[in-house]
Amino acid sequence: MRRRSAIRDTLEYWMALAVVQSLAWTPLPVANWLARRYARLLDLALPRLRRVALDNLAMALPELDRRAHQRIADGVFHSIARLLVAFARFPRIHRGNLADWIRYEGFEHFEEARKRGRGVLFATAHLGNWELSAFAHAWMAAPMNVVIRPLDNPKIDALVERRRTLSGNRLIGKKEYARGILKALQGNEAVGILVDQNASLEEGTFVDFFGVPACAGTGFAKLAAHSGAAVIPGFALWIENERKYVLRFYPPIEIADDAEAGTRALHRQLEAVIREYPDQWLWIHRRWKTRPPAEKPMEGGL
Repeated sequence: MRRRSAIRDTLEYWMALAVVQSLAWTPLPVANWLARRYARLLDLALPRLRRVALDNLAMALPELDRRAHQRIADGVFHSIARLLVAFARFPRIHRGNLADWIRYEGFEHFEEARKRGRGVLFATAHLGNWELSAFAHAWMAAPMNVVIRPLDNPKIDALVERRRTLSGNRLIGKKEYARGILKALQGNEAVGILVDQNASLEEGTFVDFFGVPACAGTGFAKLAAHSGAAVIPGFALWIENERKYVLRFYPPIEIADDAEAGTRALHRQLEAVIREYPDQWLWIHRRWKTRPPAEKPMEGGL
């Protein structure tokens, strides 16, 4: 990988900090307006993101017309704007005002899973507000462990990490991935992992995802089988008529020794929730980038 420029890292950091601070300290209606403008700028500055979203939507939801695909793509950027506002205001969110931002549904699934005593694996995704889901769970229940991939810009990465840990959560990096997760599960703790990312041929298996083969990592299912931890799908979903999120936990998914079958089960559940909230999933991600050997790779996107 080509070495990044220190000047570029610094410029990007100050831009990111300016965005975060402007959303953190302006009145909430102004912050929401600004965030929508920032998301629109992202859309205009990086047109490949919308192209990837529309290509993904045409492939995954062919029953919808181009106009519907455009509306969903618009919703993706609106969802990003909402995420930015919440993330920027993490230092001002606490137990006393958390209910203004988010509430629970299905908390009993987590409670029952904890009683098993073998830890909980939260299977989540880039759907709704994945940052707020972990942050809020620490305040509403107990701090958890979050598996993260460090950002390319170390200055921005440090800024993000500080906010992610404000409610007491602990971060597990890629270098300590398996060891850190197993240690947390042995202590009957919860671990959150994003399961919707593209995987390489070496690390994944192809599963049916919206009727299209998608290469999905099998590491999550292998860890679940090895540890005996309960697997709970969970997502922070925006509820428009309430003007806040619901952190919804779904019934546990049983994962045995067959990692491929477990991975398929996870993606069936994920697809069902995305179909219910299509404009809250990150369609700008190259989810189908890795193709079977005979197919051409996809380009663009994140």
